[in-house]
Amino acid sequence: MLHRMEMDNHGTTTARAAHTRQGVFRKVGENLYRYSSNRRYYAVFRVNGKLFWKSLATADREMANRKLKDELEKQGKIDADAANMSLSTLLDLYEKRLQQYDAKTIETRTWILKTFKETWKHGLDITVGDVTKTQLELWLAPHRARLAKSSFNEFVIFVRQLFQIAIDARVLVDSPAGFKQLKRDQPIRVTPNWKQFLDIVKHLRGYNLSYEVGGKTFVMELEHDDSADLIEFMGKAGVGTAECANLRGEHIDFKAKTISLYRSKTDTGYTIPLFPQVAPLLYRLKKEGKTAQGKQVFIVRDPKKALAHACRRLNFPHFTPRSLRRCFITRAVEKGVDFKTLAAWQGHRDGGVLIARTYSHLRSEHSARMAKKL
Repeated sequence: MLHRMEMDNHGTTTARAAHTRQGVFRKVGENLYRYSSNRRYYAVFRVNGKLFWKSLATADREMANRKLKDELEKQGKIDADAANMSLSTLLDLYEKRLQQYDAKTIETRTWILKTFKETWKHGLDITVGDVTKTQLELWLAPHRARLAKSSFNEFVIFVRQLFQIAIDARVLVDSPAGFKQLKRDQPIRVTPNWKQFLDIVKHLRGYNLSYEVGGKTFVMELEHDDSADLIEFMGKAGVGTAECANLRGEHIDFKAKTISLYRSKTDTGYTIPLFPQVAPLLYRLKKEGKTAQGKQVFIVRDPKKALAHACRRLNFPHFTPRSLRRCFITRAVEKGVDFKTLAAWQGHRDGGVLIARTYSHLRSEHSARMAKKL
């Protein structure tokens, strides 16, 4: 609560709140005041000549002393030379730090940065320490109204990162941007069953386009084998497009029956077994010379179009390349593979927590179906 302070003839600070309740602040120790109405304690201190009053959110004297000590220690961490940094300078620092991110992130955050400069109503020359959480909330509000949750979360990340720079530079002790990201709605993800997946691969290998010209029917043979190879591998090995794009011949160890994968997004590598269900495909590719040392195994980098066309012609739902990984995991769960093992096959380091949270219902459904057979 904000108060207007007035000094009476006895040196007692009187607080007149925005409502009818009134009380007085009495000094009870060095940098420590107590408000008579609610008996709460307040820390009072100066930073670069500016007087601050901060509630310690307690009516207990011992607790107030501890909190006061912590507050004064935090204020002592502020760099006096940096304390007067302007918001404009902070934004310049943020722009320079953007170069550490990937191109897509740089593009998104640069656009948000530009939007901030154009729509911030309190002036860019304002001292960073004078920016309040309320001001930031008011800036975020119209964007919250017009954006999807995922897009709005990028704005939240922006202000959090912006004021984290100020903390790192000892301009601030606490960030005014303590906002949480919005929980995204659970998307509806359609996943092919194992038969649908096999039908898609089979269709792509044997599909030809027929058309008529002048009353005559012509057949155009289409080369879908490369897309079919990639889709078959993704579904039978549980691997995404990014890992497939990085897969080279030397990463497949036919003797040890392992496949080494690399995930660019997290800059991590992991190994999966050469599953029996994917072995015939890889041995055929080896025979065709596609798994030679230094050779990229799959020519097609993204099977999105081929997959979409196959789904449309087969009258299937619109499956995406990501759904192929879910198809693999779903089948593995129903076959009884434990979550920890599945997580390792997916390159996760959480011991199966994410897999369990996402797919545990499948195990319950499968168990219920098996129980009916008794």
